[in-house]
Amino acid sequence: MEKVKVGVIGCGNISDIYFKNLSSFSSLEVVACADLNEKLAKDKANEHHLPESLSVNELLTHPEIELILNLTPPKVHAEISLLSLEHDKHVYSEKPLAVSKEEGQLIINLAKEKNLFVGSAPDTFLGSGIQTCLDLVQKGEIGTPVAATAIMMNGGPEQWHPNPEFFYQEGAGPLFDMGPYYLTALIQLLGPIDSVFSSSTINFPERVIKTGEKQGKVIKVETPTHFSGNLEFESGAVATMIMSFDVSVANPPSLEIYGAEGTIRVPDPNHFGGPVLLKKKDEYKWREIELQYPYTENSRGIGLLDMVSSLQHATPFRANGELAYHVLETMVAFCESSEMGERRKLESSCKPAPLLAENSILNQNKIGG
Repeated sequence: MEKVKVGVIGCGNISDIYFKNLSSFSSLEVVACADLNEKLAKDKANEHHLPESLSVNELLTHPEIELILNLTPPKVHAEISLLSLEHDKHVYSEKPLAVSKEEGQLIINLAKEKNLFVGSAPDTFLGSGIQTCLDLVQKGEIGTPVAATAIMMNGGPEQWHPNPEFFYQEGAGPLFDMGPYYLTALIQLLGPIDSVFSSSTINFPERVIKTGEKQGKVIKVETPTHFSGNLEFESGAVATMIMSFDVSVANPPSLEIYGAEGTIRVPDPNHFGGPVLLKKKDEYKWREIELQYPYTENSRGIGLLDMVSSLQHATPFRANGELAYHVLETMVAFCESSEMGERRKLESSCKPAPLLAENSILNQNKIGG
């Protein structure tokens, strides 16, 4: 079977791990990359031994490229994804799918109209950590799940990122930047979300870059940097979620699922591995559970690999547009609920992805080998 030809648009920080990991997969080939900064694209092509770097338009019109990997900043995800679809190319985007429901729906509708695939990060839920947790839930190890906590709090990406400005623009902030990891994991473990009630704030209207060539530069904050809310799931479970760039010292549990018979401490959903901890109601100590699935290291790109397998074998894929749109609508509902002071009911739904089967392509491929 011929390899699926992939073109990458966006050569920023996140692109390196994708270039590295995608080179390991025999079912696809990255044939070109593009960026508005054409020198950056050329440098990445040389560094990762790609055949060529192109302008964005040249890449979109390249006759051999079948699939676009969209690694642009969040505010232009929708623009690039729509252009990709208009040029009859499948598209897989970094998270989030878009920064508004309207843009997200345009992407989903155009893909259906053209019979093309749309996928989106995060694909960390396909890693060994969350797959092992899902296996425990499905086996009834904690009984019926009834509640969860999902907490991400830190002092903000300006502490370490050399170009952190976009984190404080529309379509980013802690909710749109980190929320997709936590929401995707929660949906896999508890099912689709029914409604949201939340509040938000901007505690620090200016941030100062702490590292790199821009050290000392002041960033004007354009989006809320602290969110706190409740998620009600279609199953009846309720989760408390906090996403914040405003807490300088924090050590909360990242993600926990509470059931009638026990609790699972889920590993950081921004990562692929463990540890996974289980404590049942008659136990006094947490037990670390052996990971049962592949992908414990940074395996960004396995969602794209699953999408390619679906293109080649006409099977459903897991990090799909339906899931990404449900996550997007949930984040928009967080913002709307915060602004209006009222509960927001979601219109969309989705199906959690099935566990990885032993014979799936994701189990047959290994990062770096």
